[in-house]
Amino acid sequence: MADDKKSNSNREPESVSVQIHPNFLSSVKLKNVKLGYHYLITHAMYLFITPLLCISLLHLHLSTITIDDLIHLWNHHFKLNDATLILCSSLLVLLPTLYFLTRPKKVYLLDLACFKPESELMCTREIFVERSIATGTFTEENLAFQRKILERSGLGQKTYVPEAVLRVPPNPWMAEARKDAEMVMFGAIDDLFTKTGVKAKDIRILIVNCILFNPTSSLSAMVVNRYKLLGNVLSFNLGGMGCSTGLISIDLAKQVLQVLFFSLTLISVYCLT
Repeated sequence: MADDKKSNSNREPESVSVQIHPNFLSSVKLKNVKLGYHYLITHAMYLFITPLLCISLLHLHLSTITIDDLIHLWNHHFKLNDATLILCSSLLVLLPTLYFLTRPKKVYLLDLACFKPESELMCTREIFVERSIATGTFTEENLAFQRKILERSGLGQKTYVPEAVLRVPPNPWMAEARKDAEMVMFGAIDDLFTKTGVKAKDIRILIVNCILFNPTSSLSAMVVNRYKLLGNVLSFNLGGMGCSTGLISIDLAKQVLQVLFFSLTLISVYCLT
């Protein structure tokens, strides 16, 4: 027994090694591979034809060809050769057609509108903190975090907030949030239609996004019912994506317009309620 205890005490501790595999899905190299693959597919026609043309030119030994050789080549191989003429004519038509069909379509911004509420909804940072304290639901740590966000987010002393936030006590109910959403979205869309002269029936794509408020029925359905949009309108309702939802909606519109070109898209960005 004593020998066993001695041997156990002299035994070296075992070491356990854990191998951490790299996350290939978030790897920068994988992102470069995806970009390279996209570039390869987009320019596959040019990458395929260019080597063939180079090989053909090298095969002809351009440095040794004279004017008489070109005349001889035309008279004996290309002149009055129907197959060659048809092939060349087809290539002249096919290549530009493929280029115009496969190149990315340009997307243009016709106009934009921003809703400006009444001055009664203007709120300073100090008033916002006072309303948060009056609720009695936030700790000192929560209030300190709110102050830090207000200072670093770029919100000025003339920022507008929903009416429910300014009430004492606050009234953050679904009906108030829907009322605020309708006021902001419909106000901006009405102004946009007035500035551009676009009619609601001309809209083919509708994209609505909001950070926090995602009711049922959706905000996009509210816009469709309000302006009596056509039944075949493509409607997208984005939410819960944070402040990046505005950029995501613009990118979505760009991608959809690559397929449904010559279409009008209405994007409504509603940030907070």
